[in-house]
Amino acid sequence: MTNAKRPESRVRMAQVFKTIIWPRKKHLLLGLVLIIISRLAGLVLPGASKILIDDVIPSSDMNMLKWLVIGVVAAITIQSVTSYALTQILSVEAQLLIAKLRSKVQRHIIQLPVRFFDNTKTGELVSRIMTDVEGVRNLVGTGFAQMVGGVLTAIISLVLLIYISPLMTLYVLVPVIIFGLISLKAFGRIRPIFRERGKINAEVTGRLTETLGGIRVIKGFNAEEQEIRTFESGVDRLFQNVKASLTATSFVTSAATFLLGLASAGIMGIGGYMIMDGQMTFGDFLAFTLYLGFMIAPIVQMSNIGSQFTEAFAGLDRTEEIMNMPLEEDATQRILQLPNIVGHIQFLNVSFAYEKGKEVLHEVSFDAPAGSVTALVGTSGSGKTTIAGIAASFLNAGSGQVLIDDVDLQKVSLSSFRSQLGVVLQDDFLFEGSIRENILFPRPDATADELQNAVISAHVQEFTDRFEEGLDTLIGERGVKLSGGQRQRIAIARAILADPRILILDEATSNLDTESESLIQASLKSLMKGRTTFVIAHRLSTIRQADQILVIEQGKIVEKGKHDELIASQGRYYQLYTYQARI
Repeated sequence: MTNAKRPESRVRMAQVFKTIIWPRKKHLLLGLVLIIISRLAGLVLPGASKILIDDVIPSSDMNMLKWLVIGVVAAITIQSVTSYALTQILSVEAQLLIAKLRSKVQRHIIQLPVRFFDNTKTGELVSRIMTDVEGVRNLVGTGFAQMVGGVLTAIISLVLLIYISPLMTLYVLVPVIIFGLISLKAFGRIRPIFRERGKINAEVTGRLTETLGGIRVIKGFNAEEQEIRTFESGVDRLFQNVKASLTATSFVTSAATFLLGLASAGIMGIGGYMIMDGQMTFGDFLAFTLYLGFMIAPIVQMSNIGSQFTEAFAGLDRTEEIMNMPLEEDATQRILQLPNIVGHIQFLNVSFAYEKGKEVLHEVSFDAPAGSVTALVGTSGSGKTTIAGIAASFLNAGSGQVLIDDVDLQKVSLSSFRSQLGVVLQDDFLFEGSIRENILFPRPDATADELQNAVISAHVQEFTDRFEEGLDTLIGERGVKLSGGQRQRIAIARAILADPRILILDEATSNLDTESESLIQASLKSLMKGRTTFVIAHRLSTIRQADQILVIEQGKIVEKGKHDELIASQGRYYQLYTYQARI
């Protein structure tokens, strides 16, 4: 569940018609033609039954009986073929629509700001992409076909019923109208239940994803029962929601059974009286009963179709909500392209707050010349990562300016800037797959020589040479089969291969043992050469050669200078350095 409550969206029918129904008018029109043919063919049987009883049997007309049977078989064949074609055309189109919507939602979500992902569970987003859009299959698939076909069949059947007996038809319409009013009221109340179900499902999926991803921590703290109880609680909330929707839909179905049952009982009495009184033939009564079934069946189906439509609209509500979120890159503002970044970065009175009124950076100003190394040091929570995040364009300055080569970074196209950015984080993310695929991630088309150079520079071959599959060794989800140092070296090799102009290092050697660290320090020195580099330093011994060291405390730069200068001044940096030296 996200920390900030988002405004609730509600999709309108006109919007759905314009964006979903109308673009697929050819498929739906063809489907409508097939529906008409199928439903008309289905109405042959009641008419044939009347002819059989009133005309064929009394006259013993074998020739008419033969043609009657042939006509019924032909009608049944047409009905079967059109139903099959209808399902193929509309169901396939519905699944194509779902695939396109999933891609559209994923494209939008992946372009949202980093802060959105900091506040939203991964599992919830997976649910938004994979589950919320599934309901649209009912709008252009068989649900739509059933609705249109049902309405068409009911109208034709109603006309035929009036033709046979206006009195009995009038009697039938009273409970049907009452049922229609009950259905409209019920489905109006069900829609929020389905919308809430999507939210609960996303929360449960999100927690489950976290649980499975953090299984080692859970087992390490013997917290299995705690997580089981948390999941059971979420599953129970989901069950209560489903129960509420089932209660509502079952009420509609029960109302239909009761009201239409009363209609059937009345027809039995009225029809029986009219037959005995000579006002109606037995064939007319049988045809009326069969046509009534054709009219009532789709009405009863409406409880199921209405539920499907309500679920579809609830899913679209949640999809619309996420699609209305502003993208990370504002195309109207970020219009400048920087194809060849030199790397001169300036912070001019930059302030930033994650929450309104709670600034974590206060008017930070510094100059990072092209090719220089800027180290950010300070206690945990002082603002080092936030400064690096702004420099990497993951965050936007709340006030002040960040200039890249004398151009306002907020006016530069993100793809233009990030194509020349490299990031190595303390807990760097590796994708499931092979070591080779992870190193090639920023440049899949890199040559074998470029790959080998990155592998050697980051000393990845030190451990891949011991693996039977070498660079093709599968590393598991998030690189779980590798040690922390091995994962970090792959991340460094990835950055070397990217060949960026600007480099962000979040203590890139923090997970390495002493031997590995000495090898990597030389690689990092080569990697940083000629590149503007920001190093978030936790171990101060690793940044002695930095061009400038910024000491950050409570969101402000309290000291600035080279290592020797700061040691000589015996200020805050001196305190931090000597404290670590004693440890």
